[in-house]
Amino acid sequence: MNTNHYSITIQWDPRDNIFVASVPELPHVRTHGDTYQEAMENILEVLEMWIEDAQRHGETLPPPRIYAA
Repeated sequence: MNTNHYSITIQWDPRDNIFVASVPELPHVRTHGDTYQEAMENILEVLEMWIEDAQRHGETLPPPRIYAA
């Protein structure tokens, strides 16, 4: 599966001074970084690992959200 088809949300957390990245379609898939770029790199890595693990266990992957104008 192509990981770049999932939505990624990156938000600033002023309490911890970090960027928090998550994948809305996949509950609990979340990470952070000190910079926006680091958060993006981390979420792509976590997403890839999550997908590989789900496939290894025969789980059905939720479909990516599709943008509708």
